[in-house]
Amino acid sequence: ENLFWIRNGVIYTTPTATVLEGITRESIIKIAKDMGYQVQEKYICRDELYISDEVFFSGTAAEVTPIREIDNYQIGEGKRGPVTENIQKKFYLIA
Repeated sequence: ENLFWIRNGVIYTTPTATVLEGITRESIIKIAKDMGYQVQEKYICRDELYISDEVFFSGTAAEVTPIREIDNYQIGEGKRGPVTENIQKKFYLIA
């Protein structure tokens, strides 16, 4: 699984040095860029996740799955956010 988090309209994911490079991850990055989103690779501190607007993970089985809470901290509004929703819809159209 690969983690993505959104803050102020920018999508972040960890560099491939720390995660398994996968087809789903690369597909998500391409979809996001094609939709006009800025995607940056960045190492994350747990505290950054708590203040993210949205968080989701991706993988072969998980596809695109929103994360609503981490360590009892609600992420954003506690539901799938608009960026995650847009990427999820586009992913399902091509998957």
